[in-house]
Amino acid sequence: MKVAVVGVTGLVGTVMREVLEERNFPITEFLAVASERSVGKEIQFNGNTYHCMSMQDAIDAKPDVAIFSAGGSVSLEWAPKFAEVGTTVIDNSSAWRMDPDKKLIVPEVNAHALTASDKIIANPNCSTIQMVVALSPLHKKYNIQRLVISTYQSITGTGMKAVSQYNNEKTKGSSDTMAYHYQILDNCIPHCDIFLDNDYTKEEMKLVHETKKILADDSLRITATAVRVPVQGGHSEAVNVEFKNDFEINELKTLLANSDGIILQDDVADNKYPMPLFSKDKDEVFVGRLRRDESQPNTLNMWIVSDNLRKGAATNAVQIAEHLLAKQFIGQLSRVDS
Repeated sequence: MKVAVVGVTGLVGTVMREVLEERNFPITEFLAVASERSVGKEIQFNGNTYHCMSMQDAIDAKPDVAIFSAGGSVSLEWAPKFAEVGTTVIDNSSAWRMDPDKKLIVPEVNAHALTASDKIIANPNCSTIQMVVALSPLHKKYNIQRLVISTYQSITGTGMKAVSQYNNEKTKGSSDTMAYHYQILDNCIPHCDIFLDNDYTKEEMKLVHETKKILADDSLRITATAVRVPVQGGHSEAVNVEFKNDFEINELKTLLANSDGIILQDDVADNKYPMPLFSKDKDEVFVGRLRRDESQPNTLNMWIVSDNLRKGAATNAVQIAEHLLAKQFIGQLSRVDS
């Protein structure tokens, strides 16, 4: 199995290496791919030192899988070139997510949609991934009608520049490097990504459009507010869920507790509920504070937390690769079969 990680020196790329190591993904040849300015730079993977290579050199090596974490413009230019030589691309940017010809995949929800012919596969937005993992079993059972979402998103979702800004503000009182328009220390910024013509941010509309695509239901009514908070352990979400069918709260909790990828933390008597403090470096989606919305029928309030660099990015991408391998869509058997 020949695996390329594109954007290997970035924040998500670094976590990608960690997840591939931890999950013992079967790699016989590892290709560390970075921008031209980082070509030749040394990185560590599985106890070995690798020198970063260029995009074209990686394409010439014809990897089985290329996992991209290098931004939308890079993906739009280079992902098709990898696909042309038979590589399966799993892309972590927003470039391909809403392309009607590309699959948008969260393995616990819709891995069954993948086929051997899918050569560019989109990894959803981090805040969408954790939410649909929690919502999918509920939608199947109770039929979701409407979602009202408020997110509290980690600075790590913005990248290294944001982490640098936060650390400088914390240690020096100010920062020359600004990822945001305002200081993030001791602050909450209701501005994730750029503002669109409808006055929602791109991040908020990702939650709307991606959720509908992943759950395969365009009838869902969804509205969202996304907020950046001075946290590094993961994203948190308060989600108000209106169902078509009524639910029994204990049955609903049991359903979530027995669903793949979810850890239920819902014991308010003992002050147990999900927090980014405990989700950091974990792969699961943590769900709690489950309670009826007493203002209208068939409606639930829930709190969802997950490490945005892991399940929200790297882990989800690796899980997609694991599914492709299990189905023999990639690797030696797929090449023999073809």
